[in-house]
Amino acid sequence: MDIESIFLPGIAPARPVIIAGPCSAETEKQVLTTAREVAAQGIKIFRSGIWKPRTKPGGFEGIGTIGLNWLKRVKQETGMYVTTEVANKEHVSEALEAGIDILWLGARTSVNPFAVQDIADALRGVDVPVLVKNPINPDLELWIGAIERLYAAGIRRLGAIHRGFSSYDRKTFRNPPMWYIPIELRRRIPNLPMFCDPSHIAGKQDRIALLSQQAMDLQFDGLVIETHSHPEEAWSDSAQQITPEMLEHMLNRLVIRSADHLSQRLLELRYRMDQIDEGLLDLLARRMQISDELGEYKKTHDMPVLQTSRYSEVIERRTELGETLDLDPEFVRKIMKSIHEESIRRQMTVMDQELQGWR
Repeated sequence: MDIESIFLPGIAPARPVIIAGPCSAETEKQVLTTAREVAAQGIKIFRSGIWKPRTKPGGFEGIGTIGLNWLKRVKQETGMYVTTEVANKEHVSEALEAGIDILWLGARTSVNPFAVQDIADALRGVDVPVLVKNPINPDLELWIGAIERLYAAGIRRLGAIHRGFSSYDRKTFRNPPMWYIPIELRRRIPNLPMFCDPSHIAGKQDRIALLSQQAMDLQFDGLVIETHSHPEEAWSDSAQQITPEMLEHMLNRLVIRSADHLSQRLLELRYRMDQIDEGLLDLLARRMQISDELGEYKKTHDMPVLQTSRYSEVIERRTELGETLDLDPEFVRKIMKSIHEESIRRQMTVMDQELQGWR
């Protein structure tokens, strides 16, 4: 995919590119006050939601079209670029007419191929940067599909925003990051600019700095951070917005590591890790050979493939062993679950061989 630079004139591509501003445009005063404060820190791109798709009706669903005039004032008074979310072709038309510099598709839009296609059709022939947030559910193909639809419509200045994924388990994060998904997206589309939205992942102010640092350590290109002059008064998502002062403090503490320096020590550690990975694969292959033998034995002795008590025993014992080796119990359970599922699949294949003549 031939992705062109999304960076507009005056914005250095050096990491991190910061996009900051309130979750929602609420009043003209609130928008302009916040914009002036973040502009004073050297921020070049101001974000604010005009149309806000909500989970349930009755909540604040955005100030609407009038907010576009406030963003125009932000551009005129501060010189910042402005960006907002679009969820349908009418939003696209109004945003472009208002001179919005960058558009983004939200998680509730990117999950819907019909909505993405309508937006892509509305953007056909338009040269504007478009950022695509990951879908609500952890579906990499759906995320890539949204990007491909825009690309097929002729949009070349594309980027992705990782904002975490919906989950029933919200003990630590509002939307768990599941970092392996954006990492795989970067592997599949290497030249796609990647932004992290730590605000939506965290759900709370006190976790935004940590997530921002993790995103930088994973070589993300930029951050989208919800920033409000008075977060405690925000009409939406007040818990995850920070003040401009907090933003400045956090950015000053970010550590930006270089990916270019490959020391001898790093090469040595990678070599050792590669050797261990190869050993793990060899051990897994040998384990699966035993699974095949188990399948043969169970078939010969008319035994069922699945024996729940044995599975529970294996999981419990391996988890306990993992803890003694300083391995996270949930990590061990996930590994053993995957290994067991493959073992059962192979044993079922052995059993099915007996049925070939019936078909």
